[in-house]
Amino acid sequence: MNKIKGFYLLAALTIAITGCGKAKSTTSNTSSFTPTLEVAYVVKDDAVTLSFTTDLKISKEHYDQQRVEGEGHIHISLDKGDKIVVTEKQKVLDHLSKGTHEVKISLHNNDHTPYDVSKTVTFDVK
Repeated sequence: MNKIKGFYLLAALTIAITGCGKAKSTTSNTSSFTPTLEVAYVVKDDAVTLSFTTDLKISKEHYDQQRVEGEGHIHISLDKGDKIVVTEKQKVLDHLSKGTHEVKISLHNNDHTPYDVSKTVTFDVK
């Protein structure tokens, strides 16, 4: 009788140990898509025209909605100021003061989560 109890105890321990060792798989909403980003700019008088080249589909119609892989919008920040949302492939910043300016450009999903792709450009207004 003790051998049978021992067998059941050993079987229960084996099941418990192997069950704890199994890795649980989880699914996440992270994307494997990493878009490209190139930025060109032209300074004229007190304005700069920024032109964005990316394989990200810039989606004005899905802005601020759920994430869709390969789709999103652009955030820019002039001189470390507040973010400006851009849903076009070009943006003009005007009425800039004379001197050196810095613009950070980053790509984001429709829901504003970042793609972790950014560029910074520096230019002078004369």
